[in-house]
Amino acid sequence: MSIINEALAPCSKCGQQTKVTVYKSINISENPELKEKVKDGSLFLWECPHCGQVNLAKYETLYHDPEAKLMVWLLPAGEISETQMQAITMHTKAMGGYTLRRVNDMGSLMEKVLIAEAGLDDVVLEMCKYVTKLEMLQKSVAAEQKEEFLAATFHFYRSEGEDDARVLTFMYGLGGQMLGVNIGWNVYQDCAGILQRNPQIRPAEGFARIDSAWLASLLA
Repeated sequence: MSIINEALAPCSKCGQQTKVTVYKSINISENPELKEKVKDGSLFLWECPHCGQVNLAKYETLYHDPEAKLMVWLLPAGEISETQMQAITMHTKAMGGYTLRRVNDMGSLMEKVLIAEAGLDDVVLEMCKYVTKLEMLQKSVAAEQKEEFLAATFHFYRSEGEDDARVLTFMYGLGGQMLGVNIGWNVYQDCAGILQRNPQIRPAEGFARIDSAWLASLLA
């Protein structure tokens, strides 16, 4: 079930304390209206009544979509209770077929929800990001931007088209701008093939962190 509380939060501009809504657990089957707010990030934004500043609320929450069989644990502090994690892992294992993920920031939670909605595999997408980044680095990134480009994080944005004509879009920041890059469905299929031939790459059961740092640790 969704667990909704209230907490005091200081404004990042004026410092005044304001009572804000905190979603400790989000169940999309019970509160379907929250899904769009997670996808656009508005669920974690609040406006200071004293100065009008829009603030980002950073707190732990467990996102649960029973229909998609997806659970994503947002942990801004990067810490997790092993006992709690094991209990939920065993519970979802009994229900079968769940994807369990943990993330450190709101943007990554948004991305996991978008990936699931598009019917894609986030492990395959991390491979796609990696090969796309390497290709761009070799062919299209200016020498003076290469260091910044290497540090940039690719985020899945959308999927358009159908079947072999499907196009996937990643967004990333470079030079103070948000830029996008499209990849064809063939890239996704090639990366899926790599994972089929190397099943050991996939994480063990539990709330895995699947991101560029995870993939880099495997390739180091």
